[in-house]
Amino acid sequence: MTTSAVRLDPYNYDFHEDPYPYYQRLRDEAPLYRNDELGFWALSRHADVLKGFRNSTTLSNKFGVSLDPASRGPHASKTMSFLAMDDPDHLRLRTLVSKGFTPRRIRELEPRVTEIANQHLDSMLEAAASGATVDYVDEFAGKLPMDVISELMGVPNADRAQVRAWADAVMHREDGVTDVPDSAIEASLNLIVYYQEMVKQRRTALTDDLTSALLEAEIDGDRLTDDEIIGFMFLMVIAGNETTTKLLANAAFWGHRNPDQLGPVFDDHERIPLWVEETLRYDTSSQILARTVVGELELYDTVLPDGDVVLLLPGSAHRDERVFQNPDDFVIGREIGSKLMSFGSGAHFCLGAHLARMEARVALAELFKRIRGYEVDEDNAVRVHSSNVRGFAHLPISVKVS
Repeated sequence: MTTSAVRLDPYNYDFHEDPYPYYQRLRDEAPLYRNDELGFWALSRHADVLKGFRNSTTLSNKFGVSLDPASRGPHASKTMSFLAMDDPDHLRLRTLVSKGFTPRRIRELEPRVTEIANQHLDSMLEAAASGATVDYVDEFAGKLPMDVISELMGVPNADRAQVRAWADAVMHREDGVTDVPDSAIEASLNLIVYYQEMVKQRRTALTDDLTSALLEAEIDGDRLTDDEIIGFMFLMVIAGNETTTKLLANAAFWGHRNPDQLGPVFDDHERIPLWVEETLRYDTSSQILARTVVGELELYDTVLPDGDVVLLLPGSAHRDERVFQNPDDFVIGREIGSKLMSFGSGAHFCLGAHLARMEARVALAELFKRIRGYEVDEDNAVRVHSSNVRGFAHLPISVKVS
């Protein structure tokens, strides 16, 4: 193990503002880093993070993927579904869920995603037309992903704002508090109770939504239990909602910061997927994921004992100059391919990757059809404070409407 004066604290607000100088020092000075106070190891180099994602035997998911003590432990799968399981349980549940959550269902959802995007754009751009600053997160990026998930699941329109508010509260962290606050626990319980009622209703009368499809999913007589369905629905809220909201806002922020890169996207909307991919690399929503050592693991001449927590840092891996040329430059269209780990890698590769990419592509394409340009009010932008995701709680922008 390398010793270093650098300190990694995933709860520190200064780290949230800009983690990349910390990551640079970790990669150079402490590729295997130890924090005794918070009780974790961390891997920051691209090769090590990739190996970590692909080693689902020795680096286990069964206690969850968050450092937060309240989210860790043998019951993590209740709210994180198969993300907090190892095979064979992981494979069974993922295979059953995949019967309902199909690529075809995602493709067929695209016209509705376009409609929902335009509904939110209508109100945002109406406010922006008068020259007023609008909050891109409040009005658009924070609404669309949760509404799309609600659309998928069959949450009625009238309930979507409340469901969105609970989902936001689940993720918020107070400065210096190294655990899940009471408000987030309360919001989690509210969501679970709401989804329990939804599942109960579908048991009585099936509809054509994902909730019903999950109830009907079956392989050789094996079906999902209500708890398993609710766990997956909760996972969608956490993994599918927050990360896409952050992706949309991060794309807008770094596009604004790099007008030379964004200019060609205004002229050629076919470049929007490339903008999305570079955002996923340059400033990924999912920065930190936890694993638990099973047996023991030797890294950098150090033996990591059974039960220790290892943090994988894809946010750092994507800035590794051993893999990417000039990694601190935002370059739309650079070669990324399979080097991207925003959606993980290996057995736990994100089931919702197609949905996230489709949502981001549609959202940004619809926005760019309707505006000629935008400016971010950086002084009033507010970052989200979370131990694992990175993005904005508020991103005020002024818009030139087409």
